[in-house]
Amino acid sequence: MAAAEQLHVIAPEDRARADLYGFLGLLLETPASAVLLDQIAGLRGDGSPIGEATHALSRLAGVTTPETAEREFNALFIGLGRGELLPYASYYLTGFLNEKPLAKLRADMAALGIARASGKHEPEDNIASLMEIMSGLISGRFGPPAGLADQRAFFEAHIGTWAIHFFTDLEGTNSSVFYAAAGALGRRFMEIEKDAFRMVRT
Repeated sequence: MAAAEQLHVIAPEDRARADLYGFLGLLLETPASAVLLDQIAGLRGDGSPIGEATHALSRLAGVTTPETAEREFNALFIGLGRGELLPYASYYLTGFLNEKPLAKLRADMAALGIARASGKHEPEDNIASLMEIMSGLISGRFGPPAGLADQRAFFEAHIGTWAIHFFTDLEGTNSSVFYAAAGALGRRFMEIEKDAFRMVRT
């Protein structure tokens, strides 16, 4: 997503959340490169659900080549005609692409001053873009960092309604090993975020 880069001071826990959203967006935007795989292989997790999922992904990154990652990514999201999964809110919520969820997202993006980055032609309601937008809202990439109520509103409108389902499908896919582990990390993070937002007062 296009936006003027700004520096904002945010709480460490919010920085960690923004970083994890951004990491998931990066993983799901394009096949993992050798550099990214090496970086992931160096990650360490604690005993928390997120930590365990991070550790599993790290171990797999250490034995995954860029060629394998590309094959998995293509089978999952591109394929011959279409991949195993269609990672779009419109598809998960209506069964079709380019439907009302995309129109609502575009309206909300315009209200927030967020424009699609030049050179990107995929519908904005793909999971990678939504992870990137959420990261930017938390970190202040698109202006002042969004408060929890505004974060909750965006999450519930565009992510919480389908992302757990998508990441669960990715975790259980037959077409990948590395990206299945990414699905497990995404599912656990989305579950934590959904539970946390339930406690946020509007």
